[in-house]
Amino acid sequence: MNKTVKTDMQRASQLLKLLGDQTRLTMMKLLQSHDCCVCEFTAMFNMSQPAISQHLRKLRDIELVKETRKGKWIFYSINEDHEDYPFIQNVLEELPGQDGLVTDLETQGLRICCE
Repeated sequence: MNKTVKTDMQRASQLLKLLGDQTRLTMMKLLQSHDCCVCEFTAMFNMSQPAISQHLRKLRDIELVKETRKGKWIFYSINEDHEDYPFIQNVLEELPGQDGLVTDLETQGLRICCE
């Protein structure tokens, strides 16, 4: 018998609905390889801080992302300990990389603009 925990259909539907938003999906793909703070996301997505915070709140509310405080700033990363992480990881692995957004931020000198 396979002991791998499977995500049930209702839970999968909720997760996919949450990730159905392009901004949140892109954030999750970015967080697969880069910790980011709100100010970096605002620059990457050309969105206001409150809008970015709302997206992050939705991801944080179901614990898909976690926060790490560095000084007065909060950095976000994927919560690899989440019970549904294997499911999320499989979805994200099918998507194109988003490292260009981070590279563009670095080129603009905004990669760590909040330190």
